This record gives sequence, structure tokens and C-alpha cells, in this order.
Amino acid sequence: MFIGRKEQLADLMTLWRKRTSSIVACRGRRRIGKSTLFREFARRSADAYIEIEGLAPQQENPPTTQDQLDHFIEVLSGLTGCDSSKIDNWFAAFKRLEEQIDDTKKTVVLLDEISWMAGSDANFPGKLRTAWETLFHRHEHLILVICGSVSSWIKKNILGNTGFTGRFSRDYVLKELTLAECAEFWGAARDRLAPREILDVLSVTGGVPRYLEEVDPGLSADENIRRMCFLKSGELYKDFDAIFDPIWGEGTVLKRKILESLAETPMTAGNLSKAVGVAYNGRFISLMRELVEGGFVDDDPGKNPETGKPVGVARYRLRDNYTRFFLKYIAPHKQEIEYGSYFFSSMEQLPGWDAIMGLQFENLVVNNSMQLIRHLGVGNAIIESAAPYRNSKRRGKDSARGCQVDLLIQTARTAYVVEIKRKRFIDAEIVSEVEEKVRRLPLRKGLSARPVLVYDGELQPSVEGTGYFDAVVNARQLLAL
Repeated sequence: MFIGRKEQLADLMTLWRKRTSSIVACRGRRRIGKSTLFREFARRSADAYIEIEGLAPQQENPPTTQDQLDHFIEVLSGLTGCDSSKIDNWFAAFKRLEEQIDDTKKTVVLLDEISWMAGSDANFPGKLRTAWETLFHRHEHLILVICGSVSSWIKKNILGNTGFTGRFSRDYVLKELTLAECAEFWGAARDRLAPREILDVLSVTGGVPRYLEEVDPGLSADENIRRMCFLKSGELYKDFDAIFDPIWGEGTVLKRKILESLAETPMTAGNLSKAVGVAYNGRFISLMRELVEGGFVDDDPGKNPETGKPVGVARYRLRDNYTRFFLKYIAPHKQEIEYGSYFFSSMEQLPGWDAIMGLQFENLVVNNSMQLIRHLGVGNAIIESAAPYRNSKRRGKDSARGCQVDLLIQTARTAYVVEIKRKRFIDAEIVSEVEEKVRRLPLRKGLSARPVLVYDGELQPSVEGTGYFDAVVNARQLLAL
């Protein structure tokens, strides 16, 4: 079963219409489905598919360049039956790969985790560029894919390499699946489940395909979460430490500290660099860019509704639901989980469960703001900004209390003030809460405010009866149930 990525698949299909070969880059966090995307693309449209992944780094006895070369040839020989004799340089390895390409067949070649493959060989990018120009490029029905989760390495050594300038046909940065796509992992069961059964799991996993593959539609949300997160064999119990293992380098250790700080509250870049004890310099900015591209963090700059210009100081927020859940709920109990002594009968027994799940649900909706927009009656208006909004307390004669909006969606003429609520019962008090936010919201002349409610729970009839909200969107609509 393959779910989502329709836009990328359709775009990749157009490459076959070219009369020349194509080289494609694909980046994104681990588990986001990069390799799976190209396997599916090849399954649907190619005649031949070759996938080779670099050997992963190790703390002790890290693989040498020769180890990587031996592995490359071993895998290639296993897939194609080619000569498995030893080689000692990357150009020779690429030449042997090129010899297996049949010009009568549409062929996809995936070089996965390219930074691992290159290892410490500074000549790898140059050898790959030469191989592309002299070997691979002459095949009319070839798509060569460079893939990896270390975005900075690919950008610096491949995409940023002057030798590759203008060579790449596509550069994809994969993000999470939409809420509607995520719901498809429950199959036929989704139509008979309450939205919260699905949303509670998504609040923990986010839209990461690999995590959703672990969902058992026949089990309750509580049991799925327990098995994935609170057993030492669970995928989500182990994965954060695997992604942010010190083995990947000093930068990975620093990224983990950054995420731990953002798990508590959104922060400006300056405050965040102080919190993790590093200088606010180019290196720090590069790390933040990697976390943003990887889907772990958003900077959510948005626009100031009072001026129509970008907000003065952007705040980074933790975008990845799994990361926050791991840091807030799993990491503090690792010892008990290791001993198999962390027991509970339902998730609601966990301290602060409703509060954290409310925050996780809010995060899901914000991450899917483009999916939400179609329910707001925006029409063909251009979306100029869609981000959480926070206005600190002002001083002076025009002093006013601060304003915090879960999601502020702006067009040229309208500001949609989105309140996101996960609560068992939602009564008319929500109206007065949002009224106060709208009253405090500074709006420039000519900009209308339209309140919107997005909710998961039981909405009292009196709420819609007031007619206050211009749009009321329940979770079922977002999940396309």
C-alpha cells in the first residue's frame, strides 16, 4: 500500500517525456519516505530499478572508503549479476554501474544516503560529477536519484557544487503527509472510528509515513500508542535516539539540544542560541535551516496584521509532533520502559495528558493550514501569510494587553483568526474567548477579521447558534472522513 506523494509522482512522470537523462535530488528527515517514493515511482513506470544505500557510520570502526566501495559493488552485483571483483575508486564503481544500464529500458537508479556513501572521501562529489557527464548523461531513459537525510551535505557538496550547476532536473524536500492522507493508513476502519481515535495517534506520530506503517487499525489509539512508544521494542521509543545519535557528529548533538529547548516554548533565534549555549552565527543559522528543511522546526515568520509587513522577529517552534511527544512523555520514563515497569490502563491517566494532546492537536492543524484553507470560503484569494501570531504587551498611551492567536491566515483584505480546540465538551465560553482575542488583535485599515473555530470534541449547539464564527471546522472534515 502506497499513500500520498501524488504531486511528486505526477511530476516525476513528466521526466520520461524528456529526450535526455535526468538527475534528481531528494532530501528530508529520516522516515519521511524518500526511498519509498522512488521505489513506488519505479514500480509504476520503470522497466529497471537499482537502489544502493551507503553504509551507515559507526562509533567504532567507521566504514572506510574501501568499505563503501566493496559494499557498493556487492549490492550492485546482487541486483544485476555484474562482475563483483574489487575496485579501488568511485569512478570505477560508477562505470560498473553504468555498464548495467540497458538503453532499451526506462531505468531508475537510486543512490541512497549519499553522504554515508561518500564518507570521508573529499573526491566523491567530483567523481560523481565526472561520471554523470561522461557516463550516465548519455543514456536517454535514465533517472539518477541522489537521496539523503543529511540535507546540509547534499546542498554543500552536490547541489552547491559548481560542477553540478544547472544539471539537476528536480530537487525535492519531502514533508509530512496531510491529515487526510494519514487517515488512509486506517483503511476501511477509518469510516467507523471516531475522529479522536485517529487524531490521538496522529498527535503522537505526526504525518511521518514510517511511523504510520506501525499503526494496527484493529487496536485502540491507547494500545497503538502504548505499543509504539512505551515498550522498549516500540519504533517510536527507539527512533529519536537513532535519529539524533552522537554518531552523526557534533551538529547532531546540538540539534538535539535545540529541539529540547523548543519542546518547552517557541523562541527567537537569539534566545534559542543562548538557551543551548552557542554563538548566534552562520553555523547556528545553518543548523536551524537543516531542522526547518527536515520538518522538525518552523520559523513561522508570518505577517504583522497591523502593518502588512513580515513580523519583526520570527519565533522558531517545534513543528514535529513526534519529537515533542518523545521529549515530554517518553524520554522522562526511559528507565521504567527499559525495565518494563511503566504501566497504565489508559493514556488519560498520564499526568497532563489533555494539555499535551491539546497542544499536539493544535500543532497538527497549524502544520496542515493549507488543507484547512479550503474549508474557509477563501475562494481564489491569494494567501499572504499563515502562521501562529503573538503580539506582546505594548507600553505607552495606547497600551493594550497582548494577543496570541493559534493560527492567523491573512489575505489582502481578510485576517482569519483561527482558534484550535481539543476538548471533550466545547461550550459558548469559546465565543467570549475568541471575541477578546479579536478585540486585542491590531489590524491595519481595510483588513477584516473573520473568526474561525477548528475543533475536536463535542460542540454544544449554542456555539454555532450564536452565529459568531464565520467558519466552524471539525476534525472529521480535516481527516476527510
